[in-house]
Amino acid sequence: MWCITTITKEYRKRMYRVLNLYAKKYDKRYPVVCFDEKSKQLLEDARIPLPMKPGSLKKVDYEYKRHGTCNIFVAVEPKAGSHHIAVTDTRTRKDFAHYMKGLITGPYASAIRIYIVLDNLNTHFKKSFFETFPIKEAKQLLKRVRFVYTPKHASWLNMAEIEINLLDHECLDRNIPTRKEMESEIEAWRCQNNIDKRKITWSFTKYKADKKLSKHYVS
Repeated sequence: MWCITTITKEYRKRMYRVLNLYAKKYDKRYPVVCFDEKSKQLLEDARIPLPMKPGSLKKVDYEYKRHGTCNIFVAVEPKAGSHHIAVTDTRTRKDFAHYMKGLITGPYASAIRIYIVLDNLNTHFKKSFFETFPIKEAKQLLKRVRFVYTPKHASWLNMAEIEINLLDHECLDRNIPTRKEMESEIEAWRCQNNIDKRKITWSFTKYKADKKLSKHYVS
């Protein structure tokens, strides 16, 4: 956000659409879900860490063994406190489409329309559905979804980034060697957040955007 030099009409249009969505009252029939994804390395400690004890912090050696990477799909419905996370080996168009299908037919099966806030990664488009599912199925799924894209270079407008930062800080801030262990840790974190109905309160409004950023607007 702080590297902005000029804000075009298209940037403002997308920013306003996202901020207007965030400003709407909660309605479970029309949920606003923020989505993002993150690649995570699988790392194993090269030496057994020395455990924490009274008067001494845990000590971890800087060396590690690398066991590849995995992908983490993250979706959060900020006003409902609903959290949906999945770990995959890859982050292809098919992975994205299957994850979205899981949301549409799973936790949001009763929603009339799902607004999904996401960035402009090349897999995050309707084309992924048509490459993955039969045309009829793809169209049926997409009928109930509206993708709302953040402006380019403005992923800070996506609350899924807050969710990923919390996940990193509270759950994944250490070496985890296997996908199985990572899935177990993430699932425990996700379940607890859903039990607590942990919400995200967004305070950056359209008014604040204009007040803070208007000097960068171009006609």
